[in-house]
Amino acid sequence: MAWSFGRFGSGKDDEAGDGAAAVLPAEGGTREPRAWSTWWWVGLSGLTLAMVIALVLVVLNRETNQLGRGVAPITREALFPEVRALEQAAVVESDAPAFPVDVPARILRLPDEWAQTHPGRRGAVWYRFPLTAAQPPAPDQLLALYIERACSSIEVSFNGQPIYRSGRMTEPYSRQCYRSHVVPLPAALIHQGVNVLDLKVLGYPIGEVTARQRSGFLGTVSIGPLAETRALYEDQTFWSTTVSQVLAGVLCVLGLFALGMAWVRRLSYLLHFGLLTLGWSMLSGRMWLAHSPLPNAAVEVMIAMLFAPLTAFAIKFLLGYAGSSLRRYLAARHETWIDRALWAQCVLMPLSLMLVGSDHIFLGARAWYVLFAFEVFAAVGLFLWLAGQERRPEFWLMSGALGVVTAVVGIELSYQAGWARMWGMHITHLVMPLLYTAVAVRLIQVYAQALQTAEGARKQLERRVQEISAEIERNFNQIAELRVEQIAEKERKRIAADLHDDLGAKLLTIVHTSDNDRISTLAREALEEMRLSVRGLTGRPMVLSDALADWRAEVVSRLGQAGIECEWRNPNDIIEEPLSSRTYVQTTRIVREAVSNIIKHSGASHVIIAAEVHLEHHDFVLVIQDNGKGIPLELDGRLDRGHGMTSMKHRAKQLSGQCLVESGPGFGTIIRLTLPLEIATMQQALGQGSPQGASAASMRSGARGR
Repeated sequence: MAWSFGRFGSGKDDEAGDGAAAVLPAEGGTREPRAWSTWWWVGLSGLTLAMVIALVLVVLNRETNQLGRGVAPITREALFPEVRALEQAAVVESDAPAFPVDVPARILRLPDEWAQTHPGRRGAVWYRFPLTAAQPPAPDQLLALYIERACSSIEVSFNGQPIYRSGRMTEPYSRQCYRSHVVPLPAALIHQGVNVLDLKVLGYPIGEVTARQRSGFLGTVSIGPLAETRALYEDQTFWSTTVSQVLAGVLCVLGLFALGMAWVRRLSYLLHFGLLTLGWSMLSGRMWLAHSPLPNAAVEVMIAMLFAPLTAFAIKFLLGYAGSSLRRYLAARHETWIDRALWAQCVLMPLSLMLVGSDHIFLGARAWYVLFAFEVFAAVGLFLWLAGQERRPEFWLMSGALGVVTAVVGIELSYQAGWARMWGMHITHLVMPLLYTAVAVRLIQVYAQALQTAEGARKQLERRVQEISAEIERNFNQIAELRVEQIAEKERKRIAADLHDDLGAKLLTIVHTSDNDRISTLAREALEEMRLSVRGLTGRPMVLSDALADWRAEVVSRLGQAGIECEWRNPNDIIEEPLSSRTYVQTTRIVREAVSNIIKHSGASHVIIAAEVHLEHHDFVLVIQDNGKGIPLELDGRLDRGHGMTSMKHRAKQLSGQCLVESGPGFGTIIRLTLPLEIATMQQALGQGSPQGASAASMRSGARGR
């Protein structure tokens, strides 16, 4: 079916061209001297980023408006070859139930904005489009009318027959300002020749609304196949309504999450951000709230008054998120004044709109919107200044936010003032929810980092508590062991004193009073053994050089009495390494046993005893060599049988040393005694946390004071 569109002469194009969207410039704050010069470069970079983002949003908004408007026929044919746009109509202002043919009509181009062409008009405006059909449509050809936007409500008639009504056509009118319409054209009403399409739009003048988008308006009208016009409708509905609903749902979830974090962490700025996002999602709900029983003035005041608490929440969030750095510049009383002013304007705004009357609501709302924009710019600027000083990562995010807010507020105020015109898709409706989402993601990231840091601090604290508990337990055990050692030492000294005073006195009496030489000798040996035992019990350390001198004196004396020549070889240096009393006693008994074996069993005439000290290996060696007959073969190669060899090796093992015996018939005997130096033993014990290690450092001084 071929259509031709009638034209009403060369009527004046009152609405030709698009106005450029004006952007409000962001005001810079007064410069303050900083401690570092790079702050100015950071601030300049942040402002540059804000300007770039603002310009990008302005360009995108302009392009989306071009896409959303009635596209030129050439472009339409390229996209939808049989869809054509109705570019102009005969327009009559009338509340009549049908198009008033007796009233002179004006020829206007679409889109038609009542604030420009019908200022102060309240009620109905009729639009007539003459359509010429070369032939009736085929039975399977479905045609439809696509109306981009009609505010507030619309009724469609074709050839005098009503075929569509968007909602309530009496006051308060249905609020359809953000919706598109698809109206199927009944094939039975289309006839060959001239057909008449009438549109009746009901709306309010701009003075009775708080936003230009909700004043009387008729957007682009197109006609074409039903499938293609429905595709236009679905595309427009998706971007103008569905996306806004989805973003509003996302903001609602983010707001509830922020409120949950605020309740958990007791942070006021999270509370304000949650209320801000929830409020903006409620404000976005006005786009699909079509039917309201309330009068238009009441609905408009309710919508406008939402911006006052949203502004307060935004400012409180920014000031709270600035943190303690804000306290350096604002006293508590200043914050109180700011709070009172923010909440006072929430009450003053609706009162002022009611006072100015329903015919001047738009002017009152514009004044408040400008004030809110100034407050938000001031809060963002203050936050940027504080964040830049502290080099916070949020500086760049808020710089981008400043650009977004500048673009959105500039575009919106320019449109409300009539400096710019917008139809179809409005990018500013999408940008603000995305901005809130970006800020929410940053807050969640900061919250996650705080949780991670707190968890790390908790684990570190637990480890520290465990370490301190282990150290306390170790110290307690050491103190307990030291206490036991002190008690044992005290008891040993008591026993040594009893032995010395009682048994020692009796043995000494026997030595001096006995007439029997053997008894006197045995008593003298018992007395020496008792004195050695007493010395072991007292626990007094001694220097290795002194111990070697004692052993040499005793060995040379005993061997001399037995008629055996003795050669003692000592180190040239004086060895000041300490020996504990236990080591001294056990070593003395090993040496005595070795000398006794030489005297009783070896038949030797010459004995060489060499003492060696290996400081690098932390040990000392005693080598006792005789020229006797050696150990006999009847011991079956077991040199530790008899002659006290087992006790000698056992004593050496108790001292962490070793006693080696080399002997053969006719070759004499060599006894090699290797014992660790006492200081090395004490250091090893100290490293293992033993209480005996505590005395290693003072052993030398104790041995020297002997």
